[in-house]
Amino acid sequence: MRRVLVLGIALLLATPAQAQTADTDPWFGRDKALHFGASASIAVVVYAGSSFKTDHRPTRAAAAFTIALGAGILKETWDLTGHGDASWRDLTWDVVGATTGVLFAYAIDWAVSRLRGPSVSVETGR
Repeated sequence: MRRVLVLGIALLLATPAQAQTADTDPWFGRDKALHFGASASIAVVVYAGSSFKTDHRPTRAAAAFTIALGAGILKETWDLTGHGDASWRDLTWDVVGATTGVLFAYAIDWAVSRLRGPSVSVETGR
C-alpha cells in the first residue's frame, strides 16, 4: 500500500504544469460552486414549502430532490442548445448540491420535531 501511495505522489509531481492548467472545465471552478449553491438552495426551499402540503418527510425529500435536480437538468439542456457550455461536471455538482440541501433540510426538520416533542392530535386531544 505504501508503494502505491509513493508511486501516486511521484506521478502527480511529475505531471507537467501545463497539463494541469489546460482544463477548461475544472471540478472546483467558480461555476461549480454556483451550481452546488443553487441546487442546495432550491432543495431547502422546496422541502420547506412542501411541509405546508404534507407531513411525510420522505415525500418532502423526494419533491425537493426532484425539483432541484430538474432545475439543474433544465439548465444543462439549455446550455446544450447553444446558450452556454453544457457540462457533466456541472450536473454532478447539481446532484451533490441537491443531495446536500435535502439532507440539511431533513436534519433541521428532524431536530425541530424532536424539540417539539410528541404531536398532539386536535381531534382526540391526545
